[in-house]
Amino acid sequence: MRKLFAILALGCSLCMVACSSGGKTVTRIDENSTTDLSGKWNDTDSRLVADEMISGCLGSTKIEKIIGEMGRTPTVVIGKIRNKSHEHISVETFIKDMERALLNSGAVDFVANSAERAELREEVRDQQGNATEETSKELHQETGADWMLTGTINTIVDQEGGQSVIFYQVDLELTDLQSHKKLWMGDKKIKKFISKDSVKL
Repeated sequence: MRKLFAILALGCSLCMVACSSGGKTVTRIDENSTTDLSGKWNDTDSRLVADEMISGCLGSTKIEKIIGEMGRTPTVVIGKIRNKSHEHISVETFIKDMERALLNSGAVDFVANSAERAELREEVRDQQGNATEETSKELHQETGADWMLTGTINTIVDQEGGQSVIFYQVDLELTDLQSHKKLWMGDKKIKKFISKDSVKL
């Protein structure tokens, strides 16, 4: 009987070890903390690049001078941000980070992009004849943007064995929609060194 209990106890212990070894440990961290597990583009890169580049754009001497000469707050729309890198990068998250930086700056007004405007126009059209006259919004009353912000994300990868260097370059341009003059051009570079036994890019 003792042997039977001993065998059962050993079996339970092994089962507990086996079950626990395949489990996961989840720890909540500050969403603004800097984390870099894989070395690839992440939320920290997106947020920091957006904040730095928007601040650099709106704080440039030329843009400050143009805003002063306009005598009013310019309106900006974000155009296409093209991912030309070797990675899958959530461009939508990067755009949202730039939208937040633009709005929080207080230096410019901001309007919805082309995809968002199409949805908004559909809603306004639906209101015609369906919503009350007092609350129905009118067509052709949109605020036109003065400037458009566009850009690209590129990468260069240098890899040898278990080591690699990933070079990111984000280029942004601010263009006047009326004259098509380029008002500002900026870039942000990030270089990451990754060392591990097996690197998958």
